[in-house]
Amino acid sequence: MQIDTPIVLLLLIPAALITFIVFRPKWDKWRRQKVAETPFPKSWRQILRKNVPYFYRMPADLQLQLKDKIQIFLDEKEFYGFEGLEITDEIRVTIAAQACLLILNRDIEFYPKLKSIYVYPMAFVAKHKGVDSAGVLQEHHRVLSGESWELGKVILSWKDSKEGGLDQEDGHNVIIHEFAHQLDQATGAANGAPFLANNSIKRWSEVFQKEFENLECQIRKGHKTLIDPYGATNPAEFFAVSSEVFFERTFELKQQHPDLYKELKDYYQLDPSVW
Repeated sequence: MQIDTPIVLLLLIPAALITFIVFRPKWDKWRRQKVAETPFPKSWRQILRKNVPYFYRMPADLQLQLKDKIQIFLDEKEFYGFEGLEITDEIRVTIAAQACLLILNRDIEFYPKLKSIYVYPMAFVAKHKGVDSAGVLQEHHRVLSGESWELGKVILSWKDSKEGGLDQEDGHNVIIHEFAHQLDQATGAANGAPFLANNSIKRWSEVFQKEFENLECQIRKGHKTLIDPYGATNPAEFFAVSSEVFFERTFELKQQHPDLYKELKDYYQLDPSVW
């Protein structure tokens, strides 16, 4: 019996798809291992020394791990410059180093939804449409230093990205902020509850809700807060802002907000207070 060629092809497609799904994780692991085994360029080490000085405070094992992750990240993600900005190794390595800080010590994907990083020379204007209380469609313009989209991209100001890496004690780091959003968005729309492999969801919710409400209360009273007031915008921003403080004002967060520090320490599987 003769079988038409199109029918044969239709029968083969599901088998090929199953093979791809089964062997893709193994292929990715092998490919990433090969990328990580490539010697880390000397020029990239100089970029880390210049723009990411906290790298040299980290334990040696974390330094090695971070260099591997930087190489894999740069192998998989595309960078695009806007408004005349030329994408250089300095831009790529500086951004990748801080983005990969958030995924150290954890067997998780390299921001699986993320495909592209768009970089502007400095703060950029973002346009967003929304419906107001009267049901009228409005277009809002905001000047931003960074933005994270659930579907495949992060947008950054190079000026703010570079300054954030150089000043490690101000509690502000746009790269950490936006990539914390990416971790949050890996489970859907950002809501302040990323995938919690090592945390109790109940405990996380209780601590973050209490700290979020406390920040709102302190702001209403006009008190100065360790956590930036922007964190009181919503739970998603609270998680991102808290992540900035966790990595940059570690000792103060541990002292003033020990429960929040513990949750973030368990989530990131890192303790910056010992670096």
